[in-house]
Amino acid sequence: QVQLGESGGGLVQPGGSLRLSCAASGTSFFGIYVWKWYRQAPGKQRELVASITRGDSTNYADAVKDRFIISRDNAKNTVYLQMNSLKPEDTATYYCNILRGATNYWGKGTLVTVSS
Repeated sequence: QVQLGESGGGLVQPGGSLRLSCAASGTSFFGIYVWKWYRQAPGKQRELVASITRGDSTNYADAVKDRFIISRDNAKNTVYLQMNSLKPEDTATYYCNILRGATNYWGKGTLVTVSS
């Protein structure tokens, strides 16, 4: 059974940094075509933040470009989201998502709050 576990969320001041992690179990690295980070703020729709493919192609939402970096550790079957220069509008629950074959899998999310 494929499971995703996010960690690393918390409270941070504007301008600060956080690194989110998402570990996948029940699947090997080779079975995952693309890893994605989404976020959902209260009262808003879930939006795609960043993605990285098995071939290391990355993509970012305009709102986080040049501030966030997605990366992957194949040996640990883990994807990371380094978030820098955080803004209050980055406050949201962040979700990890993988596409394995034709199936999408989701984590339960980790809350990031940016506030002074």
